[in-house]
Amino acid sequence: MARAARLLPALAALLAAAATGDARPSKIAVVGAGVGGSAVAHFLQQHFGPRVQIDVFEKGTVGGRLATISVNKQHYESGAASLHSLSLHMQDFVKQLGLRHRREVGGRSAIFNGESLVLEETDWYLLNLFRLWWHYGISFLRLQLWVEEVMEKFMRIYKYQAHGYAFSGVEELLYSLGEAAFINMSRRSVAESLLRVGVSQRFIDDVVSAVLRASYGQSAAMPAFAGAMSLAGAQGSLWSVEGGNKLVCSGLLKLTKANVIHATVTSVTLQQTDGKPLYQVWYENEAGVGSDYYDIVVIATPLHPDSGSSITFGGFDPPIAVAQGPFQPTVVSLVHGYLNSSYFGFPDPKLFPFATILTTDFPSFFLALDNLCPVNVSASFRRRQPQEAAVWRVRSPQPLLRSQLKTLFRSYYSVQTAEWQAHPVHSPHGPLPRFMLHDQLFHLNALEWAASSVEVTAVAAKNVALLAFNRWYQDLDKIDQKDLMHKVKTEL
Repeated sequence: MARAARLLPALAALLAAAATGDARPSKIAVVGAGVGGSAVAHFLQQHFGPRVQIDVFEKGTVGGRLATISVNKQHYESGAASLHSLSLHMQDFVKQLGLRHRREVGGRSAIFNGESLVLEETDWYLLNLFRLWWHYGISFLRLQLWVEEVMEKFMRIYKYQAHGYAFSGVEELLYSLGEAAFINMSRRSVAESLLRVGVSQRFIDDVVSAVLRASYGQSAAMPAFAGAMSLAGAQGSLWSVEGGNKLVCSGLLKLTKANVIHATVTSVTLQQTDGKPLYQVWYENEAGVGSDYYDIVVIATPLHPDSGSSITFGGFDPPIAVAQGPFQPTVVSLVHGYLNSSYFGFPDPKLFPFATILTTDFPSFFLALDNLCPVNVSASFRRRQPQEAAVWRVRSPQPLLRSQLKTLFRSYYSVQTAEWQAHPVHSPHGPLPRFMLHDQLFHLNALEWAASSVEVTAVAAKNVALLAFNRWYQDLDKIDQKDLMHKVKTEL
């Protein structure tokens, strides 16, 4: 009787849909309100229409890994700070929401090996090229050509998605973009791939590793596809959202008119109604334990225990097994204080010209250091000089000890930290997961096991929305097409 009572709302929804001839889903659940969850809610409404109810469950703060920290009455990015110029979905979101790009404040960068600066950027482009050539020959050109080739193929995804094509698994998506070459890149390391195209080991150790440590907290042993996406971000022009990148998430949810439920989802169980799957989502919040029924469920959060997720799946035959590896912990420390420029070889802080310091494998206690600008940059804003107190962002694999803070800073007023399970520990030996866990149950974050960035998550959100739409209306010709590269040259 209790089970029948729980099914009554779902049966009523199905009967109402049948009576009106409305073939659209009645209710959709999205678990997670980060960039993936907010984007997929937006895309789902685009495809299914505004009459579909979309519930978005979020146990924390809307924005997920897009977040800010307040320091001295100013807000600074503590999560993903910059977006690539080729982030087309994010560019479109900003335009739709009426947001603006943050004004760029220039700054030079350098690479530190624990003892000295192995590479220093100048204000002159030609001099920078000469220094790269002098130290590494034409390795930087070979790297650029390699990254550009990967990005040119990856950009095909936008054309595929514009024509409604979707993929049920990460391997199918990668194959559609770069055929066997992209699959192999997910199984071969960055170092191995770059050595094959003539990039020197020294350039990999000094420059490539520094970029990967700053973006992923990992080494050149990570898979080549994920590494290429990271290196593309280091080469292109970057931008951020005025007021904070997290405004994209809250803006999309408001635009979608999604019902945000502040609760922790604990399980998803399968119920069958007239042979059609119906999913019961169980959740907990301050009011207690609750549940509701949905036609479509999208998990837009990592499912590995390291991420803090403990969602279980019941009633599925065969059982749903989400076998994924660990996540890479990253600690972001916002330090308001005076940089110890002597540690980097500049006894006089007035002569220290850099806003960003990347690191090679040494020192091991921090990955990168940036002189941050606030999320709201006025026309009169100028970046603080090293001899002045400034807000520095230090990315590290573990919380910084007091002794380590004293190594990096002469003195400081405050330290605020945010700990993220930021990226999967990318392994060239791990299997590629699937987006589709069941008929209308999807895992958006599957794609981050191939590459992890804000825009890649938005691409995954669009793919999952299209996958749900095509499966709902049984337009199976739009799923897992193997000849899309040929179609691009002809009908598309």
